[in-house]
Amino acid sequence: MDWTKLRNCELFLFDMDGTLYLGDIVYPGAIELIRRLPDLGKRYIYLTNNSSRAGTDYITRLQKLGFPCEAENVFTSGMATALYLNSHYPGASVYLAGTKAFYRELKAYGIQLVNDEFGHTASDSVDVVVQGFDTELVYEKLNLACHFLRRGASFIAANPDWVCPMPNDEVLPDCGSICALLTASTGVKPTFIGKPNRNMIDVISEQTGIDNHRICAVGDRLYTDIAVAQNADAVSVLVLSGETSAEMASKAERQPDYTLPSVKELLDILC
Repeated sequence: MDWTKLRNCELFLFDMDGTLYLGDIVYPGAIELIRRLPDLGKRYIYLTNNSSRAGTDYITRLQKLGFPCEAENVFTSGMATALYLNSHYPGASVYLAGTKAFYRELKAYGIQLVNDEFGHTASDSVDVVVQGFDTELVYEKLNLACHFLRRGASFIAANPDWVCPMPNDEVLPDCGSICALLTASTGVKPTFIGKPNRNMIDVISEQTGIDNHRICAVGDRLYTDIAVAQNADAVSVLVLSGETSAEMASKAERQPDYTLPSVKELLDILC
């Protein structure tokens, strides 16, 4: 195997759940890999489609698990959604169906939310409905989202993931599944912001000054983690520690640049 393209990468974008850890269980070698990257002249960012937590929440969580992490090391689909709204819908009124953490994230970016952090609102019409991975979902949010979408609101979603992996082979319904319900109810399809939208990598490239070809996305999902790298002309590394099995990987129409059992092997290659 020719590892040249991988070793030439200057910035590594790591998915978290299913890649570095699962729930509160950290995968062997994951922390050591992240700690060693600066010594190898590499930078890293934790890149997640999970909008249920704010960027600041991830800093606290990652540090608690033992990973080095500062503000510049985190980029979430929630942050990308806020940037997208400010760019494409400046000043728009927005109804958010998401967690309180996602609510605080959007407010921090100056998004004009019509609802409170629990999803309650007195507004009868809005410009945009935003759906996130809502682990605090209640029926009222679905009802209001449908109401606004049927009356012409644009539909923006933080990420397309169907499920969020959990320990013991369990999953949680993720943003993509919630959006499928809303689309079935209204006929309106969302614009997904997170991976595999290449915008996630393009923004990081612009902010860091590192060309896409020198950026490597590492993750366990073909349709998000690997696809975002392929869409953005970046390098892709699939790890078989999460959602994707070896059999699933072998059947993929478009193969990742590299496939590894876990991130533990990545450190050996880079060294």
